[in-house]
Parts: sequence; structure tokens; C-alpha cells
Amino acid sequence: MEELLFEISRDLLETGLRGFPIGYCTTSHVDPQKGLFYVGKPVAELSLHSPEDVIFLLYYGKEGSVEERAQFFHSLKLRSCCSEEAINHILKLPRSGHPMELFPAAILILGMFEGRKDYREDCLNLIAKLPHLTATLINHHAGWGKTEEPREDLGYMENFTHMLRVPNKDEDELTAVFKLFNVLHFDHGGGNLSTFVGKAVASGLEDMYGSIASAMCALAGPRHGRANQDCLEFVELVLKELGPHATAVQVEELIRHRLASSQLVFGFGHAVLRVEDPRATVQYDYVKKHYKDHPLVSTALLLRDAGTRVLKENPKITSPYPNVDAISGTLLTAAGFPYPEYYTLLFGMARSVGIAIQIVYERLEARGGKGVPIYRPKYLYKARN
Repeated sequence: MEELLFEISRDLLETGLRGFPIGYCTTSHVDPQKGLFYVGKPVAELSLHSPEDVIFLLYYGKEGSVEERAQFFHSLKLRSCCSEEAINHILKLPRSGHPMELFPAAILILGMFEGRKDYREDCLNLIAKLPHLTATLINHHAGWGKTEEPREDLGYMENFTHMLRVPNKDEDELTAVFKLFNVLHFDHGGGNLSTFVGKAVASGLEDMYGSIASAMCALAGPRHGRANQDCLEFVELVLKELGPHATAVQVEELIRHRLASSQLVFGFGHAVLRVEDPRATVQYDYVKKHYKDHPLVSTALLLRDAGTRVLKENPKITSPYPNVDAISGTLLTAAGFPYPEYYTLLFGMARSVGIAIQIVYERLEARGGKGVPIYRPKYLYKARN
């Protein structure tokens, strides 16, 4: 029987489970032609909604009344401050590592002091505390000084910007961009690596904090969350090589040269999408409106057109279009946050929201409340030659 299974499925093995349906996702889905949807709503339509409204939508699966949302927001504010004891231990973490090495450690520390071993309560507490936790970690890592506690009169990302001690920041401008970035990165279906890892760890009945910490370790790699940092560095490299007045022809020649010499072209392709990522489109529109004269923006826009045009010539490339990472780092830099080592951390702060909500479903609601069993895919034995 095992030999028959191998004969039937050997061409599907060692493919990273790509495309294998294994469960349900109640928060979001990705359509190859239409992009990302949150609870059936296109993310582009939600991109300028408040993060609190979108968190409510993901958590409850509905928009809710004004009164329901206000009560929910108030509940988040009451939970938003990390304990002094947890913060004191987080501030002892070494500053020498990459921020995405500190982030999972900080989440574990927070769980040691504040975890309740209750998936639903820990989900809400973690979501509420993420801005305080992330601002504290960035300020600590960057050496920007002590982080203020969250203020009750500020919103979710307004508080984050206020607590973040970015030198010479324009608070209103940064808040608008952080809110946009946050909403666009909350969730992305059930099978992306970080989400899958977080849910798989939770299936062993690890608590919420340990599960999210594991998810953030998965997010940290360059094939996943760190791609936004790599993409910005690529745009900066092109700008440095061609200068601020580059032409479309020059950018196209650079891309062709890189491909011919087996060098990477960053910011293109997607595992599911067969169109430009709508999250990228939203950000391209935003930078064209607000930062069209910024040299990085000009370069990124040239790359958008030239890269797609060149990659379309290769029939083996099924997704020659920009993904969300192609422009997000450029947007953050143009808005006054030119610190690419923290871009994956911003991604993680947002994505932890969707993963935590999906964990609640898999642990407490799936299969009529029994929860998804412990993950245990089958591997076939193969002798190494």
C-alpha cells in the first residue's frame, strides 16, 4: 500500500505542501486573480479603515455596530499595557541580534508573566499589547530610550507611533503609513509559513504566546517576512547604480543583466497570485500621491513596470508581477522611517493579529469545538544514495 501511495504521489512530495487543502480559514483568503480578502471583503476596500475596525472584523467575522466596535476598542485599551515586570526583562535582551531574533524572545517573556493559558483571553491580550511590546523592543534595540506607556486617548496605531521614539518624526504622517501597513499585513489566508507554523505548534497545545513566538521565527526568513527588507535594499542598490534620474530603458537593461548573470530581482512573484498584489497596488497609489518626488519612489515605480515587462517574456514564470514587499519598504522610508532592520518586525506585529485569531478558531471552534488534532503529516522513507 505504501509503495502504491508513493507511486501515486511522488511528484507531489517535497513540494512544501504547496496547494494541499488541509483545513478551513475563517478570517481571510487569497484569490489568484482578485487578491486578498478579509472575511469576504477585498483588502483594498479596507486599506484606509482603522486597524481597530479591521481587527474587529477578523475576530468576529462581521463589521459590528458602532456600539459593539466601541466596546471592543475600549476592551483593547484596557489590555494594552505590558506589565512592568515583563518590560524590565525584555529590556535585558541583547541589542546585538536582529530585531526578529528579539521579537519571539520578547513574546515568550510576555507570556511568562501575563499568559493565562486561555487561547481566547491570550489572543485579545496579545493583540492589545503588540503596539507597546513592539515599540519597546524597537526603542531598546535602536537605543532610542525609554518607552512611554500606552495612552487611553489614542488609537491602536496612534499609540504605537507616539510610543516609538523615532528621531525627528512627523507623528501624523508616520501614523497614517503605519496604519496602512498594519491593515494590509494583518492576515493572508491559512497556509502561509508563519501562520501554518503557529497553528501547528498550537495543535500540540502550546499556549498562545509560544505559538506566536514560533510563528515569528518562521516569519523572520528572507523567503517570508524579511523579503520587505531585502526588497528595499534592492531598490536602494538600483538607485545607487543608476542615479535619481534613471530612465525606464536603463532599469530594464539592469534587470536583464541581473537575470542573465543569475542574480536575483527582488519584489516580484507570489505563491498564489497571478496579478499584481492588490496590497502592492494600494501602496503604489499611496506613494504616487504623497511621495512621487522621492528618489526611491521613482526607482520603485520604474522597477514595477520594467520588471513585470521583462519577467512576462519567460513563459515559465507564472507570477511576473510585484508583490507586497516590492514597495512597502520604500513607502516606510519615504514616510520618515528609514530603518529596514525593523520592517519585518512591523510585519510581525501586524501578522500576529491574524495568526492569533486563527489559532483561536483551530483550538476552540473547529470540529464543533473539539479543535484540530495535532498536526502529523506523513513522510515516506527514502534511502539516501
